[in-house]
Amino acid sequence: MKKILLVVSLSVALAACANTQKGTVDKDAQITQDWSVEQLYAEAQDELNSHNYTRAVKLYEILESRFPSSRHSQHSLLDTAYAYYKDGEREKALATIARFQRQYPQHPNMDYALYLQGLTAFNEDQSFLNKLASQDWADRDPKANLEAYRVFAQLVAQYPNSKYTPDAIVRMAKLVDALAGNEMAVARYYLKRGAYIAASSRAQKIVQRYQNTRFVEEALAMMELSYKKLGKPQLAEDTRRVLAHNFPNSPFLQHDWKPDDMPWWRYWK
Repeated sequence: MKKILLVVSLSVALAACANTQKGTVDKDAQITQDWSVEQLYAEAQDELNSHNYTRAVKLYEILESRFPSSRHSQHSLLDTAYAYYKDGEREKALATIARFQRQYPQHPNMDYALYLQGLTAFNEDQSFLNKLASQDWADRDPKANLEAYRVFAQLVAQYPNSKYTPDAIVRMAKLVDALAGNEMAVARYYLKRGAYIAASSRAQKIVQRYQNTRFVEEALAMMELSYKKLGKPQLAEDTRRVLAHNFPNSPFLQHDWKPDDMPWWRYWK
């Protein structure tokens, strides 16, 4: 009998909660039913600027449903994406941006849409960079970084004079650094464990694809050591000449690469 009462009580509580939520939505709809599009947009902007992202999104959705053909409706879609981005709702932000791009492909604010899209993907990487001390680069999936780089590159190519382009270029450089760091972590992992073919392949990838990053010096040293271990003295010597030419003061010209020679934090001062 007590179990039945408990189930009934729980059902009543859940129903009350659902009614409360429904009442909140209806309340916003009722309060704003006589508002003009300008008034509704201004209220949503105030909520956004006050960091009340959930209510801001709700008001933008009301505006879009009531005034779908208005100029404010188009801006509301971008503002909704921004609210989701600021609220940590990454997937919702990206989905909203994609909808904006489909509906308004020639919109004059498309450069901002691309910038926001890149920021949304880049945000995950920023969190990663802030937590490097507790994460292993070898476990980091670079997919989000590559996507952010692709979007920022599209922005730079299509809108070179956009006010968002300079910041996109800075972020692209950081993304390249992060991607090279990921490859370095994997190369170190392989070399420490004696997987010399895999280590040299990863190190070579750094030298070829990330030539302007801080990881090239160590990558060359890792390639030289790997070739020595694999019994390929000519490749080792050729790599050493490249290392000496580009980094004449490298400590790796004095001794072979060692696991603790260049700790990862050296790169993130």
